[in-house]
Amino acid sequence: MLLFDLDNTLYPPERELFSLIDVRINRYMSEVVGIPAAEVDGLRRRYWAEYGVTLQGLIRHYRVDPEDYLDYVHDVDVASRLDPDAELRQALQQLPQRKAVFTNGSTGHAERVLAHLGLRDQFECIFDIRVAQYQPKPFAAPYHQVVAELGVDARDCTMIEDSQENLRTAKALGMRTVLVGAGPGADFVDVRIDRAAQVPTALAALPALPVSF
Repeated sequence: MLLFDLDNTLYPPERELFSLIDVRINRYMSEVVGIPAAEVDGLRRRYWAEYGVTLQGLIRHYRVDPEDYLDYVHDVDVASRLDPDAELRQALQQLPQRKAVFTNGSTGHAERVLAHLGLRDQFECIFDIRVAQYQPKPFAAPYHQVVAELGVDARDCTMIEDSQENLRTAKALGMRTVLVGAGPGADFVDVRIDRAAQVPTALAALPALPVSF
């Protein structure tokens, strides 16, 4: 089973789609929740450190409606940043394994991203931030829930991610790990690639450690 992260993994961070979401998160905190703008950055850093995502901090401390938050922050112009990726589509078509998206974002956002990349039909399902009651990666709960819903053993999964912390958890659960993008070597990263289209080469290299292309 191949588990793919979404943002900054299936498309490069240079597309700066997530920066649009970042702006929406700040606006939600200041304009909807009513947090003074000067406090937003500090709170976001604190919530990321303690809870993995801003949303969990807002749920716990401000009782925000998580669905309202997800709708608001993902209301971005995906079409302005993403185009169909024929190279990645061809790479995914080469892979005989089952494939799923596993993201800290929302399913709606993932559907839009995959549609604009021309990849939706390449994935059998999407697991989003809701899979473990809004508990995000890198906490273990959503990983456990994903493999349970798929009916697979974590040891039979490979996680493809741009976040090393998320890969650390995957490796601790027995998954093989592929880091997409730049980053220092780490013992929990099996293979590093520059872009998602190189996944077939990465999978062929496993379980050799470490490998970089």
